[in-house]
Amino acid sequence: MLEPVWLGAAAALAAAPWGWRRLRLSRAKHPSLAGHQRMAKRVARWLPGYALQAPQAFALDGAPAEVLQARLQGWQALSQRLRAAAPQTLALTAQARDGMPDLRLTGRYRVPYPFAELARELPVGAFWARSDGPWLIDLDGNRFLDLTGSYGVNVLGLDFYKGTMEEGARLGAALGPVLGGLHPCVADNVARLKALSGMDDVTFHMSGTEAVMQAVRLARYHTGRRHVVRFAGAYHGWWEDVQPGPGNPLPPRETYTLADLSEATLEVLRTRRDIACVLVNPLQALHPNRAAPSDSTLVGRTRAASFDRDAYARWLQRLREVCTEAGIALIFDEVFVGFRLAPGGAQAYFGVQADLVCYGKTLGGGLPVGVVCGKRRWMERFRPERPADLCFARGTFNAHPYVMGAMNAFLRALERPEVRAAYDGLDERWRARERRFNAALQTEGVPVRVAALSSIWTVLYTQPGRYHWLLQYYLRDAGLALSWVGTGRLIFPIALEEAAFEEALQRFLAACRRMQADGWWWRDEALPPEAWARRLRRGLLRETLQAWWQAQRRDRAAA
Repeated sequence: MLEPVWLGAAAALAAAPWGWRRLRLSRAKHPSLAGHQRMAKRVARWLPGYALQAPQAFALDGAPAEVLQARLQGWQALSQRLRAAAPQTLALTAQARDGMPDLRLTGRYRVPYPFAELARELPVGAFWARSDGPWLIDLDGNRFLDLTGSYGVNVLGLDFYKGTMEEGARLGAALGPVLGGLHPCVADNVARLKALSGMDDVTFHMSGTEAVMQAVRLARYHTGRRHVVRFAGAYHGWWEDVQPGPGNPLPPRETYTLADLSEATLEVLRTRRDIACVLVNPLQALHPNRAAPSDSTLVGRTRAASFDRDAYARWLQRLREVCTEAGIALIFDEVFVGFRLAPGGAQAYFGVQADLVCYGKTLGGGLPVGVVCGKRRWMERFRPERPADLCFARGTFNAHPYVMGAMNAFLRALERPEVRAAYDGLDERWRARERRFNAALQTEGVPVRVAALSSIWTVLYTQPGRYHWLLQYYLRDAGLALSWVGTGRLIFPIALEEAAFEEALQRFLAACRRMQADGWWWRDEALPPEAWARRLRRGLLRETLQAWWQAQRRDRAAA
């Protein structure tokens, strides 16, 4: 009779270590949806789509009639100005959108989805005719200061990359599209990259996403382990294992999304034996455990960001120590920030060396590229004692002569005194500019501030609001070019001249003044800040539940 009891007790004892591991892993995850990818995917499937209509859409915060009228007039005036300024650019954008799903996606998700239909009345062109220094010129001749950063490529200024691309074309022209064999400049690129990264080996790829894929594959090959650790909010490309949440049709599998700057995370890394690698995107130092901000997230809440170089360096050092003890590959994904913080990248900037480091974007000198640099023990792709056990990775266009030529021009330019001078006092210069920018915004009396990781800036808001996402359109109207994520991020070239920075500041202030005058930052001063925030959150929740209920009724009727 006692035998089942003893069997149950034995089973419980056998399961106890597994239970403790699961509990430890759960504690290491960030408590937000960013740390729980399965739950995030469920919420994404549950979240109903709905479209707000004017004029009700402009009074969601309970604004009085006179403010609503100012908003309606401001909206119409802004729409007319945007349309009148760029008819040729907008016409070509509309034509291309019909055959380009990328344009349809970015247009739809430029703003919070309930406003997506309305926002079509505020058109933004996708085409540029040429660049001139820090300026972009559209098909209608309008000039915009470039704050897009070309998604991270533009570290040293657009004219710089025109030069490296031209030089790369000259270097590669004699060989042409000969693939498989290597242009002689590749040997020089390898030597320079080894010196810059402090690594032993280099492999070339066609994109940053491919470079990260290869680094993760190498870590799995050499450890015999499957699982990958990434940090909540970080981006490492669009492939399955490092983008396991919404946006990926497959469920999370071998990926643990843990919390940055967390003792619980370090404990998981110390105790588990199934983790092949830890991925670090140094951009997360600006907003740990949060995704890079986009206007599509700005519905009734504020953004937060701050940067403490010393604190993040200490965290990376501890992470380095734990990964070494546990035999885990530490991978720095410097595709976005590489060569922006320092000539030696984030490794040099934070004083921590990874096992593998991924580069891309700016390293191609204006052409597409991905690179993995690593220690020999991690980079070897075969085992002599097991000749059939390989870690294969190739690509037809890897080490293309023109790309290698442009990279060579970029790497040699890093040694020029005038380029090195751009890094002298870099942190101090951009911190001073950040302080100056914020002081001007405060003097202007608008609820906007910025936070900076050197020349990468995040736009913040000092009060909750339903219409912060509109600032991107006012900035466009003021002659500032942004990436499709809107006002969430401003990316400057590190050597931007003072006159161009001042122009960017004045145009930003002008956009804020206009948006303020049109009533979009009104708030009920009779309510304390927390009560105001609660009102907006309740309103958003009510809208979402109503939309969900209507969706359920439609589904039942259809069935």
